[in-house]
Amino acid sequence: QLQLVETGGGLVETGGSLRLSCVASGVTLDYDTIGWFRQAPGKERQGISCISSGGDSTVYADSVKGRFSISRDNAKSTVYLQMNSLKSEDTAVYYCAVRHVDYCSGYVGGSDLYDYWGQGTQVTVSS
Repeated sequence: QLQLVETGGGLVETGGSLRLSCVASGVTLDYDTIGWFRQAPGKERQGISCISSGGDSTVYADSVKGRFSISRDNAKSTVYLQMNSLKSEDTAVYYCAVRHVDYCSGYVGGSDLYDYWGQGTQVTVSS
């Protein structure tokens, strides 16, 4: 059974950086698109980035483009989200998710397109 665990969240000052990790266990992720989502209090869950199975295709939401970078290491069943130049509006719970349809192009896609989710990790950016 697939399990996803996100780590790396925490409290950081405006302008700082964090690297989130999403580790999968139970099955291989070699053939899946992985997405990162976030949800701030009182707001809808937002797709912010995805990466295709081979890592050759990535997508970023406009709100994070140029600041965040997604990558993956299939040998470690791990996907990363490097977050730089953090802003207070980046404060949210961040989730990784697996999409068995290997498609990451144009936009991240809605949360209904993703099949498995981690429990989330809190990122708080203080101003």
